[in-house]
Amino acid sequence: MKYLARTLDGKPLLGDDEAYVPLPAAAPELESVSDALPRAAAGTLPDLDDVPAERIDPEHIQFGPPLAQFGKLWGIGLNYEEHAGDLDEQRPEEPASFMKPASALTGPGGPIRLPPVEQTDGVTAEAELAVIMGRQCRNVAETDADDVIAGYLPVIDMTAEDILQRNPRFLTRAKSFDSFIVVGPAIAVPEEPLALEELTVQTIVNGEVTAENEIRNMLFPPREIVSFHSDVMTLEPGDLFSTGTPGAEPLEPGDHVEASVESIGSVEAPVVR
Repeated sequence: MKYLARTLDGKPLLGDDEAYVPLPAAAPELESVSDALPRAAAGTLPDLDDVPAERIDPEHIQFGPPLAQFGKLWGIGLNYEEHAGDLDEQRPEEPASFMKPASALTGPGGPIRLPPVEQTDGVTAEAELAVIMGRQCRNVAETDADDVIAGYLPVIDMTAEDILQRNPRFLTRAKSFDSFIVVGPAIAVPEEPLALEELTVQTIVNGEVTAENEIRNMLFPPREIVSFHSDVMTLEPGDLFSTGTPGAEPLEPGDHVEASVESIGSVEAPVVR
């Protein structure tokens, strides 16, 4: 696995399972992680063994969001049948997608800021696998999705459930408060097609696994989500699809939330008000 990341002050990095190097040292023509997304999709990122630069231990790096600016932020609701059952919802026949504003996004470490209780007193956290697009595309077949995907990212998604329960048309507002999506520190770029169906997603709150499931149990797997939405609109490098959660957990100030995606990574954030 290779990784694309940025330091807290915005310096782009290329990594492997052991260390990172400055991205421009590996490929001088790549000045940013955004520049590297098409090469990630094409599988042509440089090997760190070929880079004449000092390797940096990730323990010594303060990570910021891996992209200075993401594109469209898509979420997929009710994408595990068990989760739909928990919410007393019928299984959707097509991806139940929604969008979040760029202002909802925050980097690894958060914090997750709960809105005033007068606005919502029922926020939940949901661990999810996110897909990052690497190429502009339209009408992509599911079998060709790997050719346009740059990589994958763990995210924590939040929902003001009490707002949503009042009226399903309030979904956008329930999903759009500041800090309501926390992105992981690095985009995981597989060096060969990844067996996504074998991976497990976990929602962890205060050290306890509160929900987990395997991606094989998604109603609409990640490659199908990309293909489906590419028939709706042009997808661009940096667009993000958060592919759904195995379960949500209510949050209170002082909680600590983690999203863990097997083989991809994890992201953590404290909860404040």
